[in-house]
Amino acid sequence: MINRIYAFIDSQNLNLGIIDQGWKLDFKRFLIYLKEKYGVEKAFLFIGYIPENQKLYNFLKKSGYKLIFKPTVLDGNGKAKGNVDAELVLYSVRIEYENYTKAVIVSGDGDFQCLVKYLAKQNKLSKVLVPNQKKYSKLLSEYRKYLIFMNDLKGKLEYKELGK
Repeated sequence: MINRIYAFIDSQNLNLGIIDQGWKLDFKRFLIYLKEKYGVEKAFLFIGYIPENQKLYNFLKKSGYKLIFKPTVLDGNGKAKGNVDAELVLYSVRIEYENYTKAVIVSGDGDFQCLVKYLAKQNKLSKVLVPNQKKYSKLLSEYRKYLIFMNDLKGKLEYKELGK
C-alpha cells in the first residue's frame, strides 16, 4: 500500500508558537519542508476567517495549502477568535480519515491529546510537530516518540523579507 501522508495544521498554535521565539515562519518554505522531510502529500491549514486577510489566504492557497476556515468572533478586547480544534479533529478522523495512511499533526495544544492518542492507536500517526518546546501541553509528553520540536528550524524556515 502506498503511504499517503496528510498534515493537519493548527495555524494559530503554529504562528504564535514561532512568534513567541522571536521569528516569523515562512509558510511557503514550511510546506516544502513538510513535503521533503515527512512526505506530506496534502496539508490542511485550519485558520480563523477574517475578511481583511484575503490576501494572506490567497497566498497560502497558491502556496499549496488546503485552507479550512473557522468563522471568528470578537472577544471582549475586540480581538478576533476562531478556535479550530473541532474542525481539525473532524477532518482528521472523519472527513479525510480514509484518504491518508499517516497524519502529521502540527500543534502543541493539549486539546489534541485525544486525537494523537487515537491516531497512534490506529497506527495512523506519523509525527506531531510542536511549534515551541517551551510552550506546549505536557498532555502530549506521553507521545514523546512522535514529537518533533520546531525550535531549531529557524535557519530553515524563517521568513526573510526581500532585500534583507
